[in-house]
Amino acid sequence: MIEIERKYLVTSFDFKKEIFRENHIAQGYLNSNPERTVRIRIKGEKAYLTIKGIGNESGASRLEWEREIPVEEAKQLLKLCEKGIIEKTRYEVKSGNHIIEIDEFHGENEGLLMAEIELQNEDESIQKPNWLGMEVTGDKRYYNSYLSLNPFKNW
Repeated sequence: MIEIERKYLVTSFDFKKEIFRENHIAQGYLNSNPERTVRIRIKGEKAYLTIKGIGNESGASRLEWEREIPVEEAKQLLKLCEKGIIEKTRYEVKSGNHIIEIDEFHGENEGLLMAEIELQNEDESIQKPNWLGMEVTGDKRYYNSYLSLNPFKNW
């Protein structure tokens, strides 16, 4: 499956009045190589093993394979991950025909607010709320795998 998404910085907490879903996320990387990123994620009461391929030229599209796994197994696998477990709260809001996922990072990435919007194709138009800032799609510094090794607090 090909994942197509755009990433943006979030400029304010104005989105909080529009939230319809919220989850805590803990995730780590068994492999952070951009050609084959292997991630373990616990999101709320569920857990996932995800493999992502390298992004295309724009950084908006890449192969993604994901399967749900038992939470207890994910907790054990997180102990095997590379340094830098990502902790964040994910908020979901609706904007036009899309759902925007806003990540408020904690721990060593505290202060970073980022939004992702999944698309059907790279040229799809979106309604941009006023709190959606600069687009960072394709900027590797904003990949979670990069943030796990190079936390936002050190930038």
